[in-house]
Amino acid sequence: MYIQRIIVFKLIYVFLYSWVSATWNTQDYMKRDHSLIKPYQASGMTIPFWDFTGSTMVTNNYIRITPDLQSKIGAIWNSIPVKAKNWDLQVHFKVHGKGKDLFGDGLAIWYAKDRMQEGPVFGSIDYFHGLAVILDTYSNHNGPHNHQHPYVSAMVNNGSLHYDHDRDGTHTQLAGCEAKFRNLDYDTHISIKYERDVLTVSTDIENKAAWKECFQVKGVKLPTGYYFGLTATTGDLSDNHDILSIRLYELDLPDDPQTNEDRSGILPSATFFEPPRDHVEDPKPSSLSGIKIFLLMLIGCIAIVACIVMGIMFYQKQQEHSRKRFY
Repeated sequence: MYIQRIIVFKLIYVFLYSWVSATWNTQDYMKRDHSLIKPYQASGMTIPFWDFTGSTMVTNNYIRITPDLQSKIGAIWNSIPVKAKNWDLQVHFKVHGKGKDLFGDGLAIWYAKDRMQEGPVFGSIDYFHGLAVILDTYSNHNGPHNHQHPYVSAMVNNGSLHYDHDRDGTHTQLAGCEAKFRNLDYDTHISIKYERDVLTVSTDIENKAAWKECFQVKGVKLPTGYYFGLTATTGDLSDNHDILSIRLYELDLPDDPQTNEDRSGILPSATFFEPPRDHVEDPKPSSLSGIKIFLLMLIGCIAIVACIVMGIMFYQKQQEHSRKRFY
């Protein structure tokens, strides 16, 4: 009986402790107006607090930003500006397709000033204001890179920087890491945490239910009042880019000296960038069509055969001429 009472008291203690922790630990507080979880649709084709455009398709189990088809652009953007200074954005996603060796192009997760504007940077505009975390899957680059694809990188822009696709954006990225998240049979997640001017990007792509740090950059300043969004593109190469959930957690840091600082009017900035890598132009594609190449090859083969026949005929005439001389 005494042992049973002890067990009961322990269970009550654990329950109360868990309840207090859940109540006061605001790091676990999810901002629903910035989150997207099942069921996605409230009525018709509308999603509360979210807008989508392009090839984006909403289903019961996932939101497909682009299908595995060429030349598609899709996007989904939160319609509520973010007021939190410290936050953790966690995205459950899936990138998959029929391509084995060649695939692309990739997707981007945005915290940006301008939303719902189509552009060349994985579906959104260049020279943007804010933060872009890019999941680049395009594996057919020819420039000198120190990494393989897929590749995760981050870029902070104050509206003056150009994202160079030929260099995978390496001349403007804060940092990056390889992440083999494509065509996996289990869940894949990415966490983008912004806390005390420190940007930390982590992944959960090894089916271990644990975050693995991809990179961390200090000295990143982001204003409040920007929007979260996800965009994706396909070109000559393609993939399905699916979003299963988006969760934003506001981080409550009572000892943060910047708690009362007004950041609504500052420009995005970063004190650290990776050194740029040499730019090597990708080879220009041939202007000849397949039919033209076939005709040229056919003409070449005919010319070679004609030369061989003429050579044989010339050789035979020479042989006949030699025999007549001996008679």
